[in-house]
Amino acid sequence: MVQCEMCGADTSSPNTVKVEGAELDVCDDCADFGTEVRTQESSSSSTKYSTSSSSGSGSGSSDGGASSSGTGNTSSGGGGRRRDMFDQMDEVAQDYDQRIREAREAAGMNQEELANQLNEKASLIRKLELGDTLPSDTVQTKLERALDIVLTEGGGSADDTEWSGGSSDGEYTLGDVVQRKDS
Repeated sequence: MVQCEMCGADTSSPNTVKVEGAELDVCDDCADFGTEVRTQESSSSSTKYSTSSSSGSGSGSSDGGASSSGTGNTSSGGGGRRRDMFDQMDEVAQDYDQRIREAREAAGMNQEELANQLNEKASLIRKLELGDTLPSDTVQTKLERALDIVLTEGGGSADDTEWSGGSSDGEYTLGDVVQRKDS
């Protein structure tokens, strides 16, 4: 006897149903809560679910593409780290506030004039120049165009070079990462 995965009741012939994306073996009473999943014998129902699973595998294959590109990077010393969307993104430079202030002053504008040109509030420009807030993507683009500056630094490539050490089996220890102050 098998237990129903929803209510816990013992059942001799569980039904496989899909409930909110999860396939569960349930009793006859709980089978009404989901959509019945049939085995490959029934072509009409299995086609329905193979279509949704093929779209799932399609997204899995795009993940596989990302991991295969990550695998390609392992030969170049990437360490087998999985790639994600943040690796392609540029980071806002540490001195973005100074870059904005210097470019604005070089253009001969005050904060209010720059804010008017960007169609933003002067308080936002003040906060950006003080380093109190990071610019949103749209404000960053406006600032870069108006002041002819670049507010970004390169993406994840610097991180990859930092982690080039490690033992021959590919695992890292604290000694590979830490930098001692007394040496």
